[in-house]
Amino acid sequence: MHIAIAGNIGAGKTTLTKLLSKHFKWKAHYEDVETNPYLNSFYEDMQRWSFNLQIFFLNSRFRQVVEIRKSGKTVIQDRTIYEDAYIFAPNLHEMGLMPSRDFENYSTLFELMSSFIQPPDLLIYLRSSVPNLVKQIQMRGRDYESSIRLDYLKSLNDRYDDWTKKYTAGKILIIDVDNLDFINNPEDLGMIIEKINGEIHGLF
Repeated sequence: MHIAIAGNIGAGKTTLTKLLSKHFKWKAHYEDVETNPYLNSFYEDMQRWSFNLQIFFLNSRFRQVVEIRKSGKTVIQDRTIYEDAYIFAPNLHEMGLMPSRDFENYSTLFELMSSFIQPPDLLIYLRSSVPNLVKQIQMRGRDYESSIRLDYLKSLNDRYDDWTKKYTAGKILIIDVDNLDFINNPEDLGMIIEKINGEIHGLF
């Protein structure tokens, strides 16, 4: 089974992936942040590095999905290949940060790749307001994220909401995280686990 966690920058995807992996004994696949050769450059000059960054993520996540399906195990994934294609890349294009020829090249490559893979069995979307995202981003203190623009986060949030409303590729569970503290409050984590069990076992 393939479970994936989707959400904007700072929504808590990686943290929840770790907690759920530990609770359910699922293998975890994380977003390739630490070894990403483009991330720092991208936040310094989005227009110059947007295409390179998106191609890196597309390649990385395609490999992950292939590995997940080959493994035959239950795997939880931190962010999906679909978020890059339906949210991040079109957002960069619309903001004038990715030229049309690069966006078209990227889109055709994604279409080809997506024809070889299956969507997650369950998609968990962590919905968050922009102020909450900013708070979380500041708390984790990554240098390269200090220059993220508010309009960039808001635009991504709008796209996430549109995408999840229309999502029909599989089961989707939407969790509002603004008033949750699943790191320090066991009840909040327990509530999420209960909802996931309900989706997986078809109880509700």
